[in-house]
Amino acid sequence: MKKVYLLVLLFSWSLVGFGQQEGQFTQFMNYKLGLNPAYAGSAGGIELAGLVRSQWMGIEGSPQTQLLTFSMPLVNNRVGVGANIVRQSIGVTQQYTLETAYAYRIPVPRGFLGIGLQASVRMLRVDFNQLSGTQPVEQDGAIPANVQSKLVPNFGAGLYYNGENFYVGVSVPRLLESNIDLSDGDGTISREFQHFYIMGGSRFAVGNNDIELEPQVLIKWLEGAPLDMDINVTSHFGSAFRLGVSYRLGGSTQGGFGESASLLMGTEIAEKLDIGFAYDLTLSQLRDFNSGSMEVVVRYFLQKEAKEVDKPKVDEPRFFY
Repeated sequence: MKKVYLLVLLFSWSLVGFGQQEGQFTQFMNYKLGLNPAYAGSAGGIELAGLVRSQWMGIEGSPQTQLLTFSMPLVNNRVGVGANIVRQSIGVTQQYTLETAYAYRIPVPRGFLGIGLQASVRMLRVDFNQLSGTQPVEQDGAIPANVQSKLVPNFGAGLYYNGENFYVGVSVPRLLESNIDLSDGDGTISREFQHFYIMGGSRFAVGNNDIELEPQVLIKWLEGAPLDMDINVTSHFGSAFRLGVSYRLGGSTQGGFGESASLLMGTEIAEKLDIGFAYDLTLSQLRDFNSGSMEVVVRYFLQKEAKEVDKPKVDEPRFFY
């Protein structure tokens, strides 16, 4: 009976996943370029990061994500460029995405306002040969007996306003509602949806200035899907160590305590090199069937030499990269 209940839960989550097509990241603050193209170049230097996420560990075929992200400023911090390479898998399906971002950054009071554009191409791939069933799968004529794939281009846009100790942004990474059916039949069964993101955060000293707090929020909205929100508070102990907690609203449409609660930590492992770790404790109805989710990010940052024409000052990299 427990296995049957788990199958029902996974099916219900697949319906929600049909709406929430984009990946979720507990350390979203380390992957802003993937959420908002206007972020490109805002940290004032060359950024390179790799992230690995394993969701709902212990469930066979659970979501897995690996990605690389790159960003840098040009033309005296007035232009930013960047790119993301992302691989995501769930069950027998895989998704490979290449994204390029361009941002034009306008000096405004207290910082810069970035106007960003993104071009992307996504390859959807399903390997039906990996399916197994209680009866031979090849006997079911409705299931293809090979690998099917499709390329889906798209583009997006965003705004990102940042200063020395704050940021706020709004974006839609994919504006086209493209057909993503793998079959050659007439009509549209499935398509990409517009995902709207709102993010913001600030950083300020407390006590004797040895500790700084950094509250941050990410709101994810999609028509027809439950509201998703990540709320994070991180404490920075100097520049060498940080410790934070997060709460993710969303998860089951049947109520409950939200999707997850998370513990985050990070440290500098070498000059210009940083590592971050996050563990999510599942709060939704899937909590009895998995051992949580884990995420690791490694970041490299090379500061750009500042010039007078770069003023007003952009974020210091230790704040928001």
